[in-house]
Amino acid sequence: MGINTHRKIDAVIAGYLGVDIAPGFAKRESVSFAELFRPGRLIETDGLHFSLGGVVANTGLAMRKFGQNVALMGCVGADALGDMAVAQLAQAGIIGGIRRSSVAGTAYGIVIAPPGMDRMFLEDPGCNRIFTVDDIDYEIVSQSRLFHFGYPPLMEALWSNSGAKLKELLERVRSQGAVISLDMTLPDTAAPAGKADWQAILSATLPLVDIFVPSIEELLFMFEPELYSSIAELAAGGDMIDAIPPEEYGGLAEKVLAMGVKVVLIKAGHKGAYLRTGNLTELNSSVLRLSDRTGCPQGVWIQPLSVDADRFRNASGAGDCAVAAFLTALLKDENIITAGRFAMMAGRDNLYGNDALSGLVEWSRMGKSI
Repeated sequence: MGINTHRKIDAVIAGYLGVDIAPGFAKRESVSFAELFRPGRLIETDGLHFSLGGVVANTGLAMRKFGQNVALMGCVGADALGDMAVAQLAQAGIIGGIRRSSVAGTAYGIVIAPPGMDRMFLEDPGCNRIFTVDDIDYEIVSQSRLFHFGYPPLMEALWSNSGAKLKELLERVRSQGAVISLDMTLPDTAAPAGKADWQAILSATLPLVDIFVPSIEELLFMFEPELYSSIAELAAGGDMIDAIPPEEYGGLAEKVLAMGVKVVLIKAGHKGAYLRTGNLTELNSSVLRLSDRTGCPQGVWIQPLSVDADRFRNASGAGDCAVAAFLTALLKDENIITAGRFAMMAGRDNLYGNDALSGLVEWSRMGKSI
């Protein structure tokens, strides 16, 4: 069956949107994150960079750069940061789809991302906390092949009450016939979202999700919180990914697929990604052809690409850009494993820019390197 041609929008990217404020860091001697940010130490920075952040901007604008026709749906405040966000989206060719709230302010993140290190965020979700079912334009969704939603752990109105509103949102999207993709983020463990029963929330919502693209830390935190805590303590401020047993990836993927997800891509930072597929025959083939119906039911590691240390700028938005490439490849009917390789390329290229998007290259150039 050919790809549905009456849906004129390739993807709706909805959910978390904010402004990232990133101080610049010059290259310095190799030290650990904990040593660099030791209390009482003065750290000289170099400039201050403002850019859009969150799944709506990062994944949405990356997919647009990759040649996809996308519609964005998010919320910003009726404030100066909101004006900046709307202006930057308009400059990128995105008009409409962003609601302005007079009740809560624009989300912002202070991004701490020294060269050669993973980043840390100080995040105020702002009006994303009150984003809910009615903030989606379902008429636009009905014209789209794919609906990608991101960061529900920072959207309190959706995850509270065991995810009732998130489930309702996904059910309404499902009724419009779009393939559904979901991304997560790691909540602050001391905040209310960090104390929520995420296994129960995901048990209620993942049966409505076709493509799930979390990180390994997020999955571990949500399905095995005690193990997450012990590994975080073992890592002692270092990169948790190096301390996570390899067998955890397969076990967590099995749990996700058993809930009804068809494709799961578990992002693993510098280790690449673990990709596994379930019952692909249940995907809506009229909007996502996906001629690769075999997939990788046993699971496969997608190896990361080598990084040119001299070009490394920061890792902000790397996961979002990897997801953008993965979804774009699936929309273009690439083999599922090939889609994973596109994800690794975009995640690597993201590292070479001062923001999430400036390091990315055109899709045609990426294709020549696959």
